[in-house]
Amino acid sequence: MTETESNTYDVVVIGAGPVGENVADRTRAAGLTTAVVESELLGGECSYWACMPSKALLRPVIAQADARRLPGLAQAARGPLDTQAVLARRDEYTSHWQDDGQADWLAGTGADLYRGHGRLSGPRTVTVTGPDGTVTTLTARHAVAVATGTRAQLPDLPGLAEAGPWTSREATSAKAAPGRLIVVGGGVVATEMATAWQALGSRVTLLVRGKGLLGRMEPFAGELVAEALTEAGADIRTGTSVESVRRENGTVVAVTSAGDRIEADEILFATGRAPRTDDLGLETVGLEPGSWLDTDDSLRVTGTDWLYAVGDVNHRALLTHQGKYQARIAGAAIAARAAGDTLLEEPWGAHAATADHHAVPQVVFTDPEAAAVGLSLAEAEQAGHRVRAVDVEFSSVAGAGLYGDGYRGRARMIVDLEDEILRGVTFVGPGVGELIHSATIAITGRVPVSRLWHAVPSYPTLSEVWLRLLEAYRDN
Repeated sequence: MTETESNTYDVVVIGAGPVGENVADRTRAAGLTTAVVESELLGGECSYWACMPSKALLRPVIAQADARRLPGLAQAARGPLDTQAVLARRDEYTSHWQDDGQADWLAGTGADLYRGHGRLSGPRTVTVTGPDGTVTTLTARHAVAVATGTRAQLPDLPGLAEAGPWTSREATSAKAAPGRLIVVGGGVVATEMATAWQALGSRVTLLVRGKGLLGRMEPFAGELVAEALTEAGADIRTGTSVESVRRENGTVVAVTSAGDRIEADEILFATGRAPRTDDLGLETVGLEPGSWLDTDDSLRVTGTDWLYAVGDVNHRALLTHQGKYQARIAGAAIAARAAGDTLLEEPWGAHAATADHHAVPQVVFTDPEAAAVGLSLAEAEQAGHRVRAVDVEFSSVAGAGLYGDGYRGRARMIVDLEDEILRGVTFVGPGVGELIHSATIAITGRVPVSRLWHAVPSYPTLSEVWLRLLEAYRDN
């Protein structure tokens, strides 16, 4: 390999997923010359193997479930989904795994794109090895931002590699529904993919090591999702781990800790993520390859004055929208430091990713949906807050009954009894994903409960659950 050129920019971004793209957009908007390095597709995991394809798979599933709750539609919606049509729409939302549109957008920002594998080769220096083996050295005057994200983490199990397991990538890009699918895990990827493929024709067995699903949310979230999956036909086995996996004549055979032998056509492991930093050249700047990158709230890597880590790679909040928020903060901080300006690093300042600590929203697109922001009751108590949990059933809201017959769901808000503000909110039920931003605003703005009493929800909508929650808090 021969070094063909060496170029200097104000900022070099490694990784062109949504997070890296947003860093580049912000630094270019500030007038800084910016290079972006990408080894796969521009748009990253979210665009091609996570957020977009998974939600494209799930949307028809949720729409059908909603229709089945409505007299006049229920009979028409009883047939199976057209799986091939769903997969074709999924392919459209991934642009058929072509990134021309993303490349055009990036070019429109004025950033320069380098396709190839980027590695740090010293402070403020990135070496890019292109697909044809040519090498380019990029030097950053002000900052290098790492936005390489994460990859699926597979357990070390006998026979697993030879069995050809699915990760989230295969689960969201599969060209057909397997007749039988084992899903290992109980988190977001596991529950969403179990929901999607069960509805698209697979017979799903869900193997969960813990006591229930969605263990990072309030317990009732996982319970309601488990009930619905079971009713849909999935076989959920909790307290179960996989001891070995092998493929025999095309059939996957998994042996569990209970000694059960389960056969399937495919097996999906949704058992965690690892940072994509193992071949990033971290050792050249005194950091450990394969590690998560710790940062301050301006997203600058601890112990450096030029290296930033943005998005999943810093392990602060592994969500696309939160990574894009961090990118906006990091871009502003890089620009301010480049200009010699004083940073606004106090909590909720323009250069501090404070929401990562207090107001991270998430929606799980199962049926029912589960949405949460802030702290759960257990997390709030563990943090030492004096709090009270207020629970209401969505059956108390007229809009829920109108949404669909037999609507099942629950809402919880965690009230800080010292400051009378909200520390966390969780909604579970059909359609609740669109409610969570109101809770995010209340927590981010530290809106007192007494002021929320004057935020009148429209009747008859699901949002009236806010009134029921406030009444329950006032009356008890």
